Amino acid sequence: MTAQTVTTVPTPATWPAHDPATYRAIPEGAAPLDSARVATLLAAEWERFESQTPNSGAHHARALGSLPLGVPSSFQYWDPYPVAITSAKGAWLTDVDGRQLLDLSMGFGAMLVGHLNPAVVAAVGNALETGTLFVTPSPSATEAAERFQRRFGVDKLRFTNSGTEATMYAVRTARAFTERKAIIKIEGGYHGGYDALQVSVKPDVADIGPEEAPTPQTPFEVEAGTVHVVPYNNLARLEQLFAEHGSEVACVFMEPVMENIGIVVPDEGYLAGVRAMCDANGALLVFDEVKTGLTAGPAGAAQRLGVTPDLICLAKSIGGGLPLAAFGGSEEVMACVSDDRMPHFGTYNGNPLVVAAALAIDEIATAEALSSAEKLNIDALESMNSIIGEYGLPAHTVGLGVKGAVTWSTTPVRNYRDYKRTDFGAAELSWLWGVNRGILTPPGLDEQWLVSLAHTADDMKILVSDFRELAEALRA
Repeated sequence: MTAQTVTTVPTPATWPAHDPATYRAIPEGAAPLDSARVATLLAAEWERFESQTPNSGAHHARALGSLPLGVPSSFQYWDPYPVAITSAKGAWLTDVDGRQLLDLSMGFGAMLVGHLNPAVVAAVGNALETGTLFVTPSPSATEAAERFQRRFGVDKLRFTNSGTEATMYAVRTARAFTERKAIIKIEGGYHGGYDALQVSVKPDVADIGPEEAPTPQTPFEVEAGTVHVVPYNNLARLEQLFAEHGSEVACVFMEPVMENIGIVVPDEGYLAGVRAMCDANGALLVFDEVKTGLTAGPAGAAQRLGVTPDLICLAKSIGGGLPLAAFGGSEEVMACVSDDRMPHFGTYNGNPLVVAAALAIDEIATAEALSSAEKLNIDALESMNSIIGEYGLPAHTVGLGVKGAVTWSTTPVRNYRDYKRTDFGAAELSWLWGVNRGILTPPGLDEQWLVSLAHTADDMKILVSDFRELAEALRA
């Protein structure tokens, strides 16, 4: 077996040491893949996919008649068609062809406690007996707010219905508080559908200028305002932008750990450096924890990584599969909502149905429960590290909390340009190989899995076994 080096960022500890912040294992002695072999396997796997999923194909043909791309949300589409699901329970899905699929997508974190978790089902069922929407204050919403206030360390927060709403209102709050309009975001970062955050979301490398000084790319259909783009893990470029535009910048808006391009962890000292630059220039630091949140740990990524933002955005994992999100922060900043500098409205905000699920989540997602799920993730990462070394695969593993990924690169991915240099053919094959063998990870080429509280050690052995079979096929 080839020796491996484990690099943990930003702390020097390595798994399974006590509460390391992030995980990244870089292999030694990897050999390139045979591109012709990858192409042959991929073609065979697409044929296998279509032969296994005729009812998904038929469903897609029907859906095209009423839904653009035949899907409710564009990320759900893939060519020639996506798998259509009829039911789910625990960690498993059933598709329209009757196949059982191990769900390792889990709604990008929304299903952290598993599909149809009994406690969530019971809580929502009770809410159905007392009312689903009051459009007036409710003790249950106040209770949920108090619990999140304590858990995530914010002074005040407001509920919204989606991650897009949470990120949109966080930007508006930052602009209202600072009385500035420009924002700085990370190149390649996704933060929902708000115009100002649609800039440079997975742009074409041919159009985005120098690697050290990216040119912002704005989709034609949005009115983004002034948005500056900076590479992740690049304090020098951020310092330059502040030197040139600091008096105009309302906030730096970022994921503390990038999860739109696999999992990209911060260099040691990077987040602290961003925090210091924001403070020095009178700008706010906003963390988008829509994807991290409880999947990063019981109090989110900010507390785990030891850097406190001025505003935090939450969604997915806090709602137990129901549409719940929130934004919150310091008393001083959130005063913008109280004094109407940043009006915030929403008919469904904090409705009894979703906060019932949130209260259940708060009781289920204990430090102990999340630690157990994280242990399953660590064990899977370590097993896959061994396979990568045994077969000399040009890949490495990355993890944060209960999320993990195989990145098809022999060097660390530190930013969007590094991500674009990874082997997307191998990534597509790895993802499709799993789909054809009953394992569903998120569609696309990022292959980031999530270990929910419903997953077992035996479930994770399926993932590891599948990866070993892929390695054997690649090196046959």
